[in-house]
Amino acid sequence: MYVQTVTGPIGLDQLGRTLMHEHLFIAFAGAEFDPSATFDRSGFVAEAVRRLRQLRVEHGVRSFVDPCPIELGRDAALMREIAEKSEMNVVCTTGFYFEEMGLPVYWRARTVEEIAGLYIREITYGIGKTGVKAGAIKVATGAPAITALEHKFLEAACMAQHATGVPIITHTQDGYAGPEQQAAFAKGGVPAHRCLIGHCCGNADPAYHQRVVDGGSYIGFDRIGLLRFQPDELRADNLVRLVKGGHRAQIMMSQDRHCGWLGKLARQVSPQEQARMDALRAEGQWPPPYTYLFTDFVPMLKARGMTEQEIYSILEDNPRRFFAGETLPLRNEG
Repeated sequence: MYVQTVTGPIGLDQLGRTLMHEHLFIAFAGAEFDPSATFDRSGFVAEAVRRLRQLRVEHGVRSFVDPCPIELGRDAALMREIAEKSEMNVVCTTGFYFEEMGLPVYWRARTVEEIAGLYIREITYGIGKTGVKAGAIKVATGAPAITALEHKFLEAACMAQHATGVPIITHTQDGYAGPEQQAAFAKGGVPAHRCLIGHCCGNADPAYHQRVVDGGSYIGFDRIGLLRFQPDELRADNLVRLVKGGHRAQIMMSQDRHCGWLGKLARQVSPQEQARMDALRAEGQWPPPYTYLFTDFVPMLKARGMTEQEIYSILEDNPRRFFAGETLPLRNEG
């Protein structure tokens, strides 16, 4: 059994401490037409390598999953170069974003079988002419419900999962529709434990989290540090509640951060927010570093009674089990 990275397959024992949902580079469609949107590739590579090395050396992270959707500037060759220079295992995905902010017109017109065929090709043959193979499938849905068009792409993901055996990693918008994603995967015959329902920490309701874990999937507390969605104190409270409820083996922790972004953000920002970002950039702290999970969030978990063993089991044991396709352990045995 192996995990496919952008530099080739690795054994499960090489996965190690893993961040399951981060990004290197993002570019929303249309940014390439903005004359103010410039990209210094060599400078970006150097900064990304520095940040990944920092994660590896200071916090023992060995693997970094970048589930960048195809149409959000995914650059497999760039990922491979950064992975090689940083000596980090980087896993990329195949799959598109959600309807409101993605799904290119061309692929909206394709059949389920054609979409699945693309996913399967990128997993088994490689992405374009790069030779880089995807190691998981990305699925994304909007809020408050899954659209008919998004359901077509979920169906294609199920077909590709059956054909290749790789797991599925999802995006949920604002913490909506996780259980509905699970229902779609179940309809498509994909076992729940092969799916990671992403961004569940965007929903503050513990009952929502309980529905997701009761559905048998992994649950993503993977926007840690994104305070405009939820305060991290609330995320920590809800995560610890799940651990105490016996669901430690189903939790994935990550931050959904990026190292570079082409052009402006895909939303309007206030003058105050722009000033804050500019000040952080002047200090070398924008985009925010990947290390936040360890320097700021882990202490919150410890203050709420979690042990190092429990925390690092989430970051090490759960990703390995997820990629291995192993069934979840009995409750309280994770």
